[in-house]
Amino acid sequence: MTAGQFEHALSTAQRLRAITSELADRYYEREDVVRTLVTAMLAGQHSLLLGPPGTAKSELARELTGRIEGANLWEILLSKFTSPTRMFGPIDVAALSRGEYRQVYDGRATTAHIAFIDEIFKCSTAALNETLGLLNERIYHPENGGAPIACPLISAITASNELPSGEDSAAIYDRLLVRLEVDYLNDPSNFAALIRSAVTAAAPVARTTITLTELQHAVSTAVPAVEVPDVIVDAMCTLRASLRRRELVSSDRRWRVSVRLLQASALLDGRTEVSENDLSVLTHVLWDSPAQRPTVEREVLQMVNPDAREALDLADAIEELAADLDAKAGQSREALSDWAIKEANTKLARAGKRLGKLRADAEQAGRSTASIDRAIARQKAVHARVLTEALGVDASLVQAQV
Repeated sequence: MTAGQFEHALSTAQRLRAITSELADRYYEREDVVRTLVTAMLAGQHSLLLGPPGTAKSELARELTGRIEGANLWEILLSKFTSPTRMFGPIDVAALSRGEYRQVYDGRATTAHIAFIDEIFKCSTAALNETLGLLNERIYHPENGGAPIACPLISAITASNELPSGEDSAAIYDRLLVRLEVDYLNDPSNFAALIRSAVTAAAPVARTTITLTELQHAVSTAVPAVEVPDVIVDAMCTLRASLRRRELVSSDRRWRVSVRLLQASALLDGRTEVSENDLSVLTHVLWDSPAQRPTVEREVLQMVNPDAREALDLADAIEELAADLDAKAGQSREALSDWAIKEANTKLARAGKRLGKLRADAEQAGRSTASIDRAIARQKAVHARVLTEALGVDASLVQAQV
């Protein structure tokens, strides 16, 4: 890649960072989700948004994919009855009347550069093989049995309210390199801002875009040119061994493809070489069930981010306090108040101050704050519960005490 091409790639990366920032400001508690979606797109890989209804999965995906000018965007909500022709192209009725059997591909998955597939695991059995071909090989086999058609798909964002339940949908699940859990808001202040936004007209916001040509160049040329030093290879080998000791095994193919994700993460930050900080994106790659994610996150952060590792320990302590509060349901207000004053309130306030310090240190050092931010949001949520349920205090006072 020439110096001019590299400068152009850095300009594209700068605008992608601007898009990430704009969407993170708009969608509360989604900064890490947005950045990882952009990284996956830049790597030419597919992603899954996994979470309950009403968590803005579809809206976020549409807003992100709509920032690519000149791209063919394709969106579909799948069901068990979705036919392959609805996804890849209906039969050309006019041609059929002339005795010709062919499909109309315009506006379908066959011609899409970027796709959003909602309820991905409800893909019909009839459409399964063609969907796998689209995601994995970027090809489609026409209904008339003709030669496979090359599809220009760069990246697909998929969404689901639940994990796959059968072998058919599990095959699709394996094709989705990045897996992101999206939950309801934790931070009481963010929830309050969400409620206010329902009755307050939104102010005009910046809307950065990139062109399809710029994205294609970044995916095909700039990202593969990012160097992967031996220290990163060694770190990945160490991480693989650590996860295997915990009986968390990912395929060789998943590990290999994840290298492109590391390169995309580096380019997104404007760097020409992968660093240890980029390894944090693997927390969204190396688990199969949500129950495994905390273990994967711990093992990854053990290597690259000591601040976040401590934040995870504090998050565990916060969850224990939340469980204690649940267990005390039905007790007298006096007993709850005594527990809150002598134990919970003090521990939560101390955890909040420490998390704030960890976040400041990580930000100053240029390390990811995603795990710390999640712990902070959870601390605020549990603290609000303790204040309201145990002490009868207005939860809005939490912000003043954190």
